[in-house]
Amino acid sequence: MAITTIQKRNKLNIVRRADDPGAGGAYHCYEIVRQSTEEADFRWIAMIQFQHGARGEGGSTEGVLDCDLLEIVRDRLAAFQCGDYACKENEYALRHVEEALLWMNKRVEDRAERGVLGTNKV
Repeated sequence: MAITTIQKRNKLNIVRRADDPGAGGAYHCYEIVRQSTEEADFRWIAMIQFQHGARGEGGSTEGVLDCDLLEIVRDRLAAFQCGDYACKENEYALRHVEEALLWMNKRVEDRAERGVLGTNKV
């Protein structure tokens, strides 16, 4: 099922959920496809498998974390800002991606301090 996106026009790719929600309601597998000129024809671009289950616990599926993807976006935006594509919009996006990473890291550090990092405990 295609996800609802903020971008409504001029999108290049379609992002779809590829599994059912797990504990906490989150999905763990997404696929990115490109629709061809034929309405029902899609070309597969990538599959993203997120961590499913607590890190280090048996039965968990290893995968990427949200922060991994944000770090990639941060690196790309920073590189654009050093080249010909530097612009105000990329600067703002970079700032907010970095802020998101700081908040996500705060959660990790908090969970580590409480001794619940890597578990399903709240």
